[in-house]
Amino acid sequence: MGLKPSIGLGYATKSSLGQKDSDLIKTAENRMYRHKMNNAQSSRSALVLSLQRALAEKSYETEEHARHMQKLSVSLAKRLNLTESQVNTISLVALLHDIGKVSIPEDILNKPGPLNAAEWKIMKQHCESGYRILISCPELREVAEGVLAHHERWDGTGYPQGLRGAEIPIIARIVSLADAYDAMISQRPYRSPMTPKEALAEIKTYSGTQFDPNLAAEFIAMMEEADKLGAGY
Repeated sequence: MGLKPSIGLGYATKSSLGQKDSDLIKTAENRMYRHKMNNAQSSRSALVLSLQRALAEKSYETEEHARHMQKLSVSLAKRLNLTESQVNTISLVALLHDIGKVSIPEDILNKPGPLNAAEWKIMKQHCESGYRILISCPELREVAEGVLAHHERWDGTGYPQGLRGAEIPIIARIVSLADAYDAMISQRPYRSPMTPKEALAEIKTYSGTQFDPNLAAEFIAMMEEADKLGAGY
């Protein structure tokens, strides 16, 4: 994936004869940094869109799934009072969590039934593939660790690194909850969807094994509160 080089420019002009050159330089630098930041955001948006399209061409998983995950993940992150930077990273991890699936053969990716052991071994490689894709893009490196770890489990039996408990980045723990919930309530080629109530019961059952127990409790509370208010997710 090629990345186009960019140049940041800034300028300033004297508004009075007494204005110091150092003030002009500072103004020009500030304008240059704002210009570079705007360009970086634009470049990152284009990369994200390109990666999403690449995955959509191969997988039955839709943009709707990623957008719902994004909404759930960001809502939980804000509920936990995470920093704005963390919230922004979580938003991107949710959108790109399965980007590594572009490297998985389509007959495995879209198989209308359970995977066998050999197929499952290949499928599990998508976390590391996604990490390699993202770490190669300067604009997306901060989301790479979250994508790598989004299938780790609280009890250490997840993949690919077998991380346990707080070893798993909190961003990945949050996205894992949103991913599991949305997967359970969504139609799949090999099974019918659960109801939201059934999905939350599953999360409660696997709290402390698959999921961070504190985050799971917060997620369940968030969903139940939204349901009572008629807001829904």
